[in-house]
Amino acid sequence: MDVDTRLLRYFAAVAEEGSLTGAAQRLFVSQPALTKQIRRLEDDLGVPLFARSRSGMALTEAGRELAARVPVLLDGWDEAVQATGRAARVLRLGFLDAGAVGAVHDVIAGFRQAQPEWRAELRQFDWSDPSAGLARGEVDAAVVRLPFPGQEGLNVRELFVEERGVLLPARHPLANTETVEFRELWDEPFAVTGVETGAWREHWLATEEREGHPVRVGAVTSRPDEWLAAVAAGCVALAPASAARFYPRPDVVFRPVRGISPSWVGLARPKGRTRDGALDELLEAITQRLSRS
Repeated sequence: MDVDTRLLRYFAAVAEEGSLTGAAQRLFVSQPALTKQIRRLEDDLGVPLFARSRSGMALTEAGRELAARVPVLLDGWDEAVQATGRAARVLRLGFLDAGAVGAVHDVIAGFRQAQPEWRAELRQFDWSDPSAGLARGEVDAAVVRLPFPGQEGLNVRELFVEERGVLLPARHPLANTETVEFRELWDEPFAVTGVETGAWREHWLATEEREGHPVRVGAVTSRPDEWLAAVAAGCVALAPASAARFYPRPDVVFRPVRGISPSWVGLARPKGRTRDGALDELLEAITQRLSRS
């Protein structure tokens, strides 16, 4: 019987979290989608893996047997993928937005000249996965924006801080304001990511700075083009200052915001993996370059 390793990752997350809600936030998937995948795995194996109740998801005896073995299986698979990449001399680096990755392109160009036998690939992920591919084992490392769910399970090195502001429709009454007070935005419809992104979504809604004032959601987006289109259509969105430079549109303006915390950019990689000289060299070069910027 062949089982998709993705299903095993989903199973392991539910087993460790003890709930579909916590596992869905950790994996950056919706709860209905996760429920469907767990049922698919149970159908494939022909046994129930969880006893479902209002208090959560408890492992059945069969589930406990699988849970005891899956971490070793996944670690072995991840090591095999990493070893395959090393043999093929391919390094995969995930990222989310152009403003965060910035000068990484120059670093990679320098790395390719110094290590022509290696291929370094930049892979962009949409905002439904703030780990930029790390949560699902799709990349070796990633340039990420903090905070995001599951980052405590990764090695994360903070690189630089960037002020946050707001993207407004060009016709918005605040578009001509030099600096916007966050309180002035509390009742605006916000363009946001899905609820499965957890702490990431909360950070870009600045919920901690709202003093309990409820959020008004105007649109749910997962990619820059959707995000900008939602703003142009009447929503607002908190954004890093670099958005003004990397995502210019004539019908959208960026303004600094007073009363919210900044955004941190970090470099993340899995914990406990075999160290690799070429990857270490590339990540150190990225760290040095972005930390200076």
